[in-house]
Amino acid sequence: MLGIKKTYTLPFKFEIPNYSADFIEKKPLIKMWFKYIKRYLFINLKNQKLLEIKRILPKHRNILWINISAPSLGDSLMDLSSRTMLKGRKVDLFTDKKNAELYKDDFLFSTIYTDKKKVDKKKYDLVIIDSYSPRCIHIKSYIAKLTPFVGMYGYYNGPEVNRVLFSFHQMNNLLGYAKNEDEINKIAKTSISISCRDRDIIQKINLPSDFIAFAIGGEWSYRIYNKWDLIIEKLLTQDSDLNIVLIGSSNAKQSVKRIIDKFSGCKVYSYVDQFSFNQTAEIIRHASILFCCDGGLMHSANAVNTPIVALFARLTDQMQLTDSIRAFSIYDKNDVNNISVKDVLLKYKEATIFFHSRL
Repeated sequence: MLGIKKTYTLPFKFEIPNYSADFIEKKPLIKMWFKYIKRYLFINLKNQKLLEIKRILPKHRNILWINISAPSLGDSLMDLSSRTMLKGRKVDLFTDKKNAELYKDDFLFSTIYTDKKKVDKKKYDLVIIDSYSPRCIHIKSYIAKLTPFVGMYGYYNGPEVNRVLFSFHQMNNLLGYAKNEDEINKIAKTSISISCRDRDIIQKINLPSDFIAFAIGGEWSYRIYNKWDLIIEKLLTQDSDLNIVLIGSSNAKQSVKRIIDKFSGCKVYSYVDQFSFNQTAEIIRHASILFCCDGGLMHSANAVNTPIVALFARLTDQMQLTDSIRAFSIYDKNDVNNISVKDVLLKYKEATIFFHSRL
């Protein structure tokens, strides 16, 4: 039964925001035990147990990182954020097709694979896998059957955790604690590389020289704010010359049409569902501030150093942000739509006062 602790105990020596206590209280021990045993037995079944190591050593120069557990673009950015600590090594990535485009011009990853049959099986002296799920272990054993591996999440499974801090602290652990706790907390943030081609594409649309951006839509109803039009209305009342740019994916089409129709005579521009994620990140990079809810575009704003007014529900901002991020956040325990327009505008005012005071 001792191994069950690995499913809810952080694998490094520093504390970070997590919901382990809540998870243990609500989750039956038998389910946690079963999940641990299932993973442990599968690693042994695939003859991988003896290949598990605890450190990334200087001799590990050619590395394959298998990251297939991240269910969304934002999660992928968070889970792979600590790759900055592997600069100087040759690292390839194996990931899901939907996430591959994020890293096509990455500052670290040399080659991006989505088909295990295309990976050079003799190329690597170390494999990093994001978790010890049977799917990850199966792919690892297929690609690099005899290659040593380290785990990021390992057996840890279930409790919510600040994924960026988890990634950085676990990577620091695997590298032998080259940095102390404060150093890691100060540098931990997401990263994204935007190609020259993508920058050129965005340059050609002639964005306003000064604008604020709104990330519209989302995947989860409790994280989709339905009052952005009221925020925009108040802002335009205060400054009719304000430039506003709307961004988002296809799930924002209906919402953005309503906003555009409402402000047809104002400087409100929509680039919703017109560009790739990385190209949209380039738009965000030019914004003076981004209004958003917790989601992928928020994490891209963090990566390109654009300040955010961010709305959170169920997961607090401490679970999603780090010390290096310029954020002005509001939280509701159930639904972002419980957050008032007044409170959002107060946060925006707080942000503008803060940045004007630093000019």
